[in-house]
Amino acid sequence: MQSLAPLFTPVLMVGCIIIMVSFAVRASFGVFQIPIAEEFAWARSEFSLAIAIQNLAWGIGQPIFGALAEKIGDRKAIIIGAVVYAVGLLLSANSATPIEHQTYAWLVGFGIAGTGFGVILAVVGRAASDDNRSMSLAIATAAGSAGQVFGAPVAEWMLSFMSWQMTFVSFAGVILAMLLTLPMMRAPAMASRAELEESMGQILGKAFRDPSYTLIFLGFFSCGYQLAFITAHFPAFVTEMCGPILAGGVLHNIGITTTSALGAVAISLIGLANIAGTLLAGWAGKRYSKKYLLAGIYVGRTVIAAAFIMFPITPMTVILFSVGMGALWLATVPLTSGLVAHIYGLRYMGTLYGIVFFSHQLGSFLGVWLGGRMYDIYGSYTGVWWVGVAVGAFSAVVHLPIREKRLEGLVTA
Repeated sequence: MQSLAPLFTPVLMVGCIIIMVSFAVRASFGVFQIPIAEEFAWARSEFSLAIAIQNLAWGIGQPIFGALAEKIGDRKAIIIGAVVYAVGLLLSANSATPIEHQTYAWLVGFGIAGTGFGVILAVVGRAASDDNRSMSLAIATAAGSAGQVFGAPVAEWMLSFMSWQMTFVSFAGVILAMLLTLPMMRAPAMASRAELEESMGQILGKAFRDPSYTLIFLGFFSCGYQLAFITAHFPAFVTEMCGPILAGGVLHNIGITTTSALGAVAISLIGLANIAGTLLAGWAGKRYSKKYLLAGIYVGRTVIAAAFIMFPITPMTVILFSVGMGALWLATVPLTSGLVAHIYGLRYMGTLYGIVFFSHQLGSFLGVWLGGRMYDIYGSYTGVWWVGVAVGAFSAVVHLPIREKRLEGLVTA
């Protein structure tokens, strides 16, 4: 049996820590939706818009931080991202109006971009060998799910004995503390500044003219829509749908005694199931066509979401949905980033994947904002679920025509 030791380089381990912490905080925001809205008597759409803006800022910031890392170095870009993230959380903790939350959400979103997939996956991809790259990207992605496993429950636990404001302040401290691991992150040297300036425009131009790049961009939209909607609204959705059913049931007997706890546990279960799903995607991505794997994942998501909303919603169906959707949650990320690296090379993977990720975050913005808006209008999330089913089917289809081979004429590192 082949040793796994070559996989776990210092670069991969530090990258996993940074993504795990960054995503633990990010995954917890849905838990704050009801406490903040109730404290200030806001409409559901007000806090939803702040989370939606956060996702949009993340998408805008991802290619910026990817290019910044390629210019000044990965570690410097990560430090900038972490500081911006922490400042955004601190300012949010001291805000009391929707406009303030929505304004500071831009900082939080840019901070997530600087500590998230675009920068970390690029450096992990460069540091990994050809044989280990697919699995290395999957492990780094799974670390985000590990953060999601404990992010929401920890936030729920902290809210039981401190205010949401102090919880935000605590999270800011944790974000800054993770920078202590950065000295271990020493990735292979990139091209010189002259080479970067000479060839980035050429490679971006080739990618933008390639129909496959456009299809990858379009296909990633539904991933963002579905994930962000569920992360932001699922805890509140579960709280309202399962309240009358939970008392005295089986889940009550194992310690899940409130609907808010069930919502946090659901987000945690999604993250837990996705660790296995993402690692499986990384293993499969080395052996099978990435575009067909991606199409299959989107078909699976579509079927699971449609079945969930069609049948009566109970605590048990929430658990089953969380495990099923979780297995497919971030499985798209190592496959999509790996597809970009395979077709367009590694030198500008951070920038090219960051641009593709912008589509993901456009979907995130729409999913979070539309969820809050339609809830305020109709008192229900049902319509937003069905939009997610439709865009999931669209993504499954658009991946099929992608030409999965190295684009000719690229200069790669």
